[in-house]
Amino acid sequence: MAETMQPPFGPAPPALAGKDLPSFRYPLGDQPRQPFDGGWSKQANADQFAVSEQVAGVLMQLDPGALRELHWHANAAEWGYVIDGHCRTTIVDPSSRSQAADFGPGDVWYFPRGYGHSIQGIGDRPCLFLLVFDNGYFSEFGTFSISDWMATTPPEVLARNFGLPQSAFAAFPKGEVYMATGPVPAPLSDDPAPGSLDGAPLTHRYRFLAQKPRAFPGGTLRVVSEQEFPISTTVTGGIIEIKPGGIREMHWHPNAVEWQYYLAGKARMTVFGSHGRARTDDFVAGDVGYVPQGYGHYIENTGEEDLQLLIVFNNATYESISLAAWMAHNTPELLATNFKVPADTFAAFPDGSDLIPG
Repeated sequence: MAETMQPPFGPAPPALAGKDLPSFRYPLGDQPRQPFDGGWSKQANADQFAVSEQVAGVLMQLDPGALRELHWHANAAEWGYVIDGHCRTTIVDPSSRSQAADFGPGDVWYFPRGYGHSIQGIGDRPCLFLLVFDNGYFSEFGTFSISDWMATTPPEVLARNFGLPQSAFAAFPKGEVYMATGPVPAPLSDDPAPGSLDGAPLTHRYRFLAQKPRAFPGGTLRVVSEQEFPISTTVTGGIIEIKPGGIREMHWHPNAVEWQYYLAGKARMTVFGSHGRARTDDFVAGDVGYVPQGYGHYIENTGEEDLQLLIVFNNATYESISLAAWMAHNTPELLATNFKVPADTFAAFPDGSDLIPG
């Protein structure tokens, strides 16, 4: 069962106050890379993108054989999406079961908060992936690396812990490794070791792009929630494609914030913040967008190619309320009173939601 006092199950954050709304865009792609041995990363948490209090993201690349070392996150679960290349992850759960799995473009992983894991580049080209965390204040200070802990522990304690002489640890790193280079690992065995998670219902891998999308006049939508991916108990993901001139209709999400990563194309998003406030931002590939929980918004494709964006919600259940569908569930007479216009004004209005109109 979900932990009741952790986002998104705890109290909702306060509404954004003030005359003007802040920008809901962060140009992650334009930020400098943080280089490491075998790769790089870029981070967008609440320190860099103040409005994003509920979700943080990291764009990371690993060279073939490069390893994001064994570690865990104390303050967030991790949801990953592979953009390009291939990688292998390992995970261990509290029952000492493990799983190693290979990922390619369009694949998703989920590591519950506190589960130990690693990521390694495989194949013949770098692997680029996006990490999303269900806590906007996620940072490296909430990330615990195996090399860091062992380097901080006295050799005599390590010797007692592992039943080995102190000399066994003499050559170990004297600080955190974080990322390291090594050979590309051998292919995975077809016969998983006993105690592994392979074949279990709570696998941490989901083939997202293999899912048949929902088609609309103006584009497509894929959604992976806890229903499709049972281990993902705090995060839902989506992939939206909008054709040129198309729009993701006016709507809001009552149960989660929406965190976006623009994969391709150009877009314009307008967020409605109540009391006559609205904010419009333009987006290009590499940008991050954010919509606070319950805030009305819509997204337009302003370019000449298909718009592709990854959307992530900090809730295991996907919920969306359409403005058009809501109006369709009310009588013309009620709407006439609400808007102070004749009832026949609404005769030509749609009779329900069209998620992505053409």
